[in-house]
Amino acid sequence: MKKALSLALFLGCTASVARQPAALLPLATPAQINAATVAPLDKLSAANGWNAPFEPFRVYGNIHYVGTAAVSAWLITGTRGHVLIDGVIPQSAPLIIANIKKLGFDIRDVKILLNSHAHFDHAGGLAGLQLASGAKMVASATDKPFLEAGDIGHGPSDGMKFPPIRVDRVVRDGEAIALGNVRLKARITPGHSPGCTSWEMQVREGKAPPKIAFFHCSATVAGQTLVPEVYPGIQANFRSTFERVAKMKADIFLGNHNSFFDLQEKRAKQIAGDANAFVDPKELQRFNTLMKVAYEKQLAKELAATF
Repeated sequence: MKKALSLALFLGCTASVARQPAALLPLATPAQINAATVAPLDKLSAANGWNAPFEPFRVYGNIHYVGTAAVSAWLITGTRGHVLIDGVIPQSAPLIIANIKKLGFDIRDVKILLNSHAHFDHAGGLAGLQLASGAKMVASATDKPFLEAGDIGHGPSDGMKFPPIRVDRVVRDGEAIALGNVRLKARITPGHSPGCTSWEMQVREGKAPPKIAFFHCSATVAGQTLVPEVYPGIQANFRSTFERVAKMKADIFLGNHNSFFDLQEKRAKQIAGDANAFVDPKELQRFNTLMKVAYEKQLAKELAATF
């Protein structure tokens, strides 16, 4: 099944590549993307279930979950096309495309790709998804070099290369990405990666008042060294992010790993009839506090080890 999906991805993309001006051609060839898609899972991906399937579903309003059992990918549908946040690992692109189709949508209607951050388990499948959709890739200036290199070069996915993806537009903090009735605001929340980007949007469910959904980039240290700094400014980045997020409000908190927002438990409640299973105005701040405490504990541990 995996081979069939990958082959369909490759064959379905070649025509759209041919229509693109030379300056906009992907940084990875269809053959390179296809090879990454069918490659055996590395030990870390396999051990953490990063490519384990999960039935796609509508979360709230026009927000849909199309990721795996362990790593998120989000489809935001709109009147003039759709926005897709994150691509999981290279082998996940066919799974995400199939999930989008299961929900009645078409990957070719995805016009904008967004990224939370340039680690392998969130950026790996982006090149394949761009190739399949022809979508424009939007990312922060600080993470752009990593996406276009296909390797962040430090941190938890150091050395885990993925097909590089062309970044068509650089987004600044507070800048809005608009597509028809879809509008997302970039919140640069560095620390976990230098250009870690959270996304915020208003979402409506029927006649209920609009709610604020927050797609959190992540605030885990994730094994990165704080002393010495794995990248210059990581400590200042984490501190600024915790301070900024502490002032934010969100009704719906959505993380990029299942464990961050209790994906399975909330989905089970939703299936059982709870239409507001993913609504919790206090969850963003609980998560921010939890991450800050974990960061401070890790920093203290590393500082103590230097004496």
